[in-house]
Amino acid sequence: MARGLLPPAVRRRLRLARAWPPVGSLRLGSLRRTDPISPSYGFDRGTPIDRHYIERFMRAHATDVAGRVLEIGDDEYTRRYGGSKVTKSDVLHAAEGNPRATVVADLTDAPQLESGVYDCVICTQTLLLIYDVRAAIATLERILAPAGVLLLTVPGVSRICREEAETWGDWWRFTSMSLGRLLEERFAREAIEVEVYGNVLTAVAMLHGIAAEELTGGELDASDPDYEVTLAARVVKR
Repeated sequence: MARGLLPPAVRRRLRLARAWPPVGSLRLGSLRRTDPISPSYGFDRGTPIDRHYIERFMRAHATDVAGRVLEIGDDEYTRRYGGSKVTKSDVLHAAEGNPRATVVADLTDAPQLESGVYDCVICTQTLLLIYDVRAAIATLERILAPAGVLLLTVPGVSRICREEAETWGDWWRFTSMSLGRLLEERFAREAIEVEVYGNVLTAVAMLHGIAAEELTGGELDASDPDYEVTLAARVVKR
């Protein structure tokens, strides 16, 4: 009530007086710049922040990478986490010219892909490049075998993927709410597990291209629901 009686200018001065660090004393150091520390997500400094979180997610669900597996773009995670558990490995790419691709198709309309055959589908950092994201999720659901597992990651906080944007378009950033809602349109709610990684420090690091190796384990592990850097979902087809 007392604050309500104070003039707006006085209330503003009081807010500034309570700020910590004090207003005017903040030292941004290496961050006081308008260009990123690394223009390549941090690959030139170590492991990009989102890659660190994706690999953590994949390690946690490595047992799902088994049987017949499809991965988008390349088979890096299939080989790393599936190994001898994988009986057949396919790689989907949207255009000709990828030597690792075994299937060339648009994920939004892919009759080349058989229905109900994959025990695991790995789709990391792909949906942001697809405008018709609902159609892509429908294809992912269609090609999974019964009890098959989709391992999916998308960005929450990220710079524009410039090279990909000029080729495919860069359309979306997600929240845990939007990702869960989109998946629920095709999968049973109880079959969806959405995991969230990030905090304000790793969000800043992601945008600047600061590598995971430049932060401590505690800083990387801290989770703040208001700063969703990387989102991951494990989804089972019932």
